[in-house]
This record gives sequence, structure tokens and C-alpha cells, in this order.
Amino acid sequence: MSAALARLGEDGRLTLAVPSKGRMSDPALRLCADAGLSFEATERSLVVPCANAPVDLLLVRTDDIPEYVQDGVVDLGITGGNLVVETEAEVVELLELGFGRCTLAAAVPDGSAAHALTGLGGLRVATSYPVSTRKLLAGHGVEVELVTISGSVEAAPRLGLADAIVDLVSTGSTLRANGLRRVGDLLSSQAVLIGRDEALEEKAEIVRPLELMLAGVVAGRRRRYVMMNATVAELPAIRSVLPSLGAPTVLPLADEGQIAIHAAVEADQVWQVLPALKAAGATSILVLPVERLVG
Repeated sequence: MSAALARLGEDGRLTLAVPSKGRMSDPALRLCADAGLSFEATERSLVVPCANAPVDLLLVRTDDIPEYVQDGVVDLGITGGNLVVETEAEVVELLELGFGRCTLAAAVPDGSAAHALTGLGGLRVATSYPVSTRKLLAGHGVEVELVTISGSVEAAPRLGLADAIVDLVSTGSTLRANGLRRVGDLLSSQAVLIGRDEALEEKAEIVRPLELMLAGVVAGRRRRYVMMNATVAELPAIRSVLPSLGAPTVLPLADEGQIAIHAAVEADQVWQVLPALKAAGATSILVLPVERLVG
């Protein structure tokens, strides 16, 4: 592996570290592909060159990526925002990527007297993220006895190893299954694109278009393209309920007084917007995904 790493970037190509396994791996590779990078990765791949851009993907452990970027092994990396905090890596966060969302949360057994973060003071707290936990709890004025555990942190109270835990939480179902309840959140996290200052300067001609294309995909995923028909008289009512990016596009149809209205709306607003559009007079409403949105 060291020999392969030593050859990275020799010909001026940009190296991008991508998670090789875990829940971030497939979304990260899919994001790169959706952004237009052409590559073929297998389970055994380490260095994956892109055929249509001067970019090489390095498939490595998610936890190692912040330090790889900091130490100059790679130019950019995709990793969890919480890992940047935990490793205290000296990197630049360029872009939030919209997947891998989770929360670093504190939880206690159902029978615990603690009902807020302040109630953890003086307790034994098990976690796989000791640096983040100590720093973030200290920000709330809470000092605890940390018990560092790798693996099933949620089992620590039941085994008598700790009085509480701090762990990454997505839905909270694992906590409930282990008889735990949340008493506070310390950090919200998602996948991020990170880089180092030297690479951002030395390879700006590659970094800028790559960041632009990734950002375009991320922005597009957050929106839906809505098309509908209406009458000219119904346009004011439709515009009043249409949260579009700027003014919608309005096109005349063959029938006099009929128009087509096109607009991009936030994906999480579609549920509320469609009934309101229907009530305002819109017909033949069509909702399409947005591949990219470049501002």
C-alpha cells in the first residue's frame, strides 16, 4: 500500500480519498459518478484512476481520511464531519455532501436520574469518540469520566462499564432497543468534502471544477423540477404557493389563455406544495428529479 500511495500525484493528478467500506462508501462513489467522473472500482481496488479527468480515487478507511488529507497523502477527501472534529485534523471543509447524516448524542439508561447534558456531570461515559465528547461536553460545562470503547458502545451501561454513553445516532432505534434514552445532542454531522490549503492552491485548476460538479449534484438532489399547466388568470395564485428558485418559467401554450409553468422546488416541500398547486388551479402536474443545479 505504501508504494501505491507514494506514486499518487506524481503526474500532477488530483487525489481524492473515498471511503472503501461502510455506510458512506456507496453514496460517496455514486456522488463521484453522478458528478461526471468516469471510473471502475471493485472491492479490491485501492487506487482508481478516472478516465475523463485528472483525478485518482484512493479507497481507504473513512476514519483515516482526515489525517491523510492533513498529512498531504491525498489532496481532497470525503469523510464524516464528526471525524474531522474527532481527529482535530487541520483541513479545510469545502462542501457538505448531504448524505451520512447522524448526530453525536448522549444517552442514559431509562431509569437514570439524568434528563439533560448537565445531569452527566461526574458520571462514567462510554464512547468511541473521546476527543469530541470531552471537548463538546466541556463546552456545556460538564466534566465526566470517559470510558473509551471500540464497538458496541450502547451495551456499556448494561455491562456495568459506564453510567451513560455518547455515540453516533441516526434514527435512535438502537438506543431504544438497548433501554437507553437521549438526554442531549452534541454534534450534527454528515459527509463532507475536505482539503488542505496547499492542494487547494497548487491544483486549483482541478479542485475548482471538481468542487463545482459535486456541489451541482448535491444541490440538484435537494430539489425537484415541477411542471404544470394552468390558465393565465390562475398564475398569481400559483406563484403565491410556489417556492421556486427565483421566478418560475412561464411558457404560452397553443390554446389561448393557457400556459405551462416550470419551477425548481425543495424536495422536502413537494408534499405540501402539490396539493396547494392543485387547489390553485394547476393541472397535469409533473415532478422530475434534478440531475445537477449549478448556480
